[in-house]
Amino acid sequence: MSESLLRLTYFARHSVRLFLPLLAAAVLVAEPGGSSTDEVVSKYRQALAAQQYAQRDIAADVTFEAHIPKLKKQGRLNALRQISNVGKVTYKILGFSGDDTVKKEVIARYMSAEVDSASKRSEEVGITPANYSFKYKGLNNKDGRQLHVLELKPKAKRVGLFKGELWLEADSYLPVREQGRFVKSPSLFIKKVEFTRDYEIRDGIAYLVHMQSKTDTRIVGVAELNANYTNYHNLRDSVAERVEEARRELND
Repeated sequence: MSESLLRLTYFARHSVRLFLPLLAAAVLVAEPGGSSTDEVVSKYRQALAAQQYAQRDIAADVTFEAHIPKLKKQGRLNALRQISNVGKVTYKILGFSGDDTVKKEVIARYMSAEVDSASKRSEEVGITPANYSFKYKGLNNKDGRQLHVLELKPKAKRVGLFKGELWLEADSYLPVREQGRFVKSPSLFIKKVEFTRDYEIRDGIAYLVHMQSKTDTRIVGVAELNANYTNYHNLRDSVAERVEEARRELND
């Protein structure tokens, strides 16, 4: 083999070795589906900001169904969920059937936790770059819809933050599903909490329509909770209905 050919072979071999790490890095940096993580997260944040005030002064009917398999106890609660013009969440209980233990230890605790979470600043628990690291997993077809899927990892171990996934509608970038496991227990009596929240997009607004959770407790074992949200309407309409109801009671 000539000296020039030996030099060429040597150069080619070592050039490949030099470029292999660069090629690997390029593969790692490339995002599936042609979108970047930063781009998807930015459009998601813009979509949330656009609907922020549409999620105020509204009310919805909620049906909670809870079950403690180990104790063979269950319960069902109907309530009116209200969100004020400043984002404060309140519940008005309309009826309950079942075991009081389920009502107090599962349903009431969830409602209390939601009220407390809503009172916190969004900077503390919001799905933001300050609280989470994001990884774009691609554009997937789920239930006949094109959805962006983001993997979420919290940057701090704080109550209210979770490790899991965020699904966004491909066109609007509004949330369709949040699912995962909270990284810090809100109580010494709770070992872990897994959850799924589903949203329905109507007129450019993402409404929470279903929530399910599984809580592993240290005392009674697993507690399961399902909530369905229906009949979203203006909060002022709810106030008017209560006034009219009170008038009817006075006239009876």
